[in-house]
Amino acid sequence: MSEKIEAASATDETRAVAPKRPAPKSGDATKRNTWQKDAVKHALSEAIGFVSAQQLHQVLRNHGSTIGLATVYRALTDLTALGDADSLQSSEGEVLYRACTNAHHHHLICRGCGLTVEIEADRVEKWADEVAAEHGFTNPSHTIDIFGLCAACQN
Repeated sequence: MSEKIEAASATDETRAVAPKRPAPKSGDATKRNTWQKDAVKHALSEAIGFVSAQQLHQVLRNHGSTIGLATVYRALTDLTALGDADSLQSSEGEVLYRACTNAHHHHLICRGCGLTVEIEADRVEKWADEVAAEHGFTNPSHTIDIFGLCAACQN
């Protein structure tokens, strides 16, 4: 699949959807590898930025796949739960997906073109731990996405 999917435009109102990571049970669908999930994962890995399930489904169909839209949604849900994909909710309420690493990280996202860069933010990690401790919380987690305009969109 060499067709690149253009990222959906991000806006200030786009917000991160905290990944729900249920503890996988034995035989849980998130652990099962299927050709459909592999195809969705491959298409997602070739996408540029965040894309919708409908966009991925269309690319798969354009390449002759018979995978249904509901199956694409299920595969994306599983990939997100496994940490292989990130998701955002657009200002219109649509969930957008992006292939991702399993390591904890944050994103810089262009509001113009959707370009997304994974970043580390050690100062943010320290700040989150300190704020949690100040309020008697332990084991804090967080999702941070920073929106702006990339160099190309500034011109």
